[in-house]
Amino acid sequence: MDPDSPRNSPPFHLHPNTSEQPPTTWNPPRLLDSVREAIRARHYSRRTEKAYLGWVRRFVFFHQKRHPKSMGRVEISSFLSHLATVRKVSASTQNQALSALLFLYRHVLGIQLDWVKIVRAKRPFRLPVVLSRAEVHILLDAMSGTAWLVASVLYGSGVRLTEGLCLRVKDLDFAQRVVTVRDGKGQKDRVTVLPFALIDPLTAHLERVRHQHRADRVRGLGYVALPAALAAKYPRAQEEWAWQWVFPATRHYTDSESGRKHRHHLHESVVQRAFKEAVRRVGLTKQASCHTLRHSFATHLLEEGYDIRTIQELLGHKDISTTMIYTHVLNRGGVSVKSPLDAPHQT
Repeated sequence: MDPDSPRNSPPFHLHPNTSEQPPTTWNPPRLLDSVREAIRARHYSRRTEKAYLGWVRRFVFFHQKRHPKSMGRVEISSFLSHLATVRKVSASTQNQALSALLFLYRHVLGIQLDWVKIVRAKRPFRLPVVLSRAEVHILLDAMSGTAWLVASVLYGSGVRLTEGLCLRVKDLDFAQRVVTVRDGKGQKDRVTVLPFALIDPLTAHLERVRHQHRADRVRGLGYVALPAALAAKYPRAQEEWAWQWVFPATRHYTDSESGRKHRHHLHESVVQRAFKEAVRRVGLTKQASCHTLRHSFATHLLEEGYDIRTIQELLGHKDISTTMIYTHVLNRGGVSVKSPLDAPHQT
């Protein structure tokens, strides 16, 4: 059990602080609602929203529910040190916590902290795990159904798992053989390749999805969530075929704002479990995940001789240095060196 987790603390309710002085105790609804509003005003992803809210809660509970206005750089540093030395979190996790707290102080509380004295954890340099072409096809052959199709799109188009699951029907252009990734990481759109080998499987899959969508509409369902304020601007778009998910979930959920039953896209865990099971079944010893397919896509394109700028655009990397890591994977380095143990023995 995590002693810093809010789930392990007793529930509490505080009345709004009406004094002129900054509050010294945390009022959870007011603070978290303000953080949520600030995040949504900047159109951050729901995943970022969930992560930031979680770190704000952990930070406040770590300091015995003191209000963040009564704390500052010293308290942030002690919390980050606790994460690193006691909780043993990774550098990227620690930096995410810092980003959440800096967002809280800058955009919600309007307090500028001394950045110089708050040091970000240095992330270790690690080469990505990459599968050979044979290993990719062995893994895909061990999968089936929708999970196989999603994994094939991840490898064939180089998209992230979330990006693949968030594809809508209108994002697939079979004539031009391109996939348009909308609002990807960093809130950027980009275009990548649609493999010729997936045109027939995707066409057959979409026919089944369309039949399901028609059945939903007959039952008064068939709605999906739309990005930003499009639902208000185009109210009928929620039930149009073009806006439906390519990989819809099997169940509906009730939208908290409209009260309508919507169908979300397939959950990440469904594909992750299927991929993990395939890795186990084929006896692969590499620590492969769904994201490994994206790494393999980039590396195999480099092997084919495609230039690094083209691969950067397909992957949606903001900085070319992020893409350059795949050149390190291709660099044979010590692999091309002949070990002295293999040299002929001379007497």
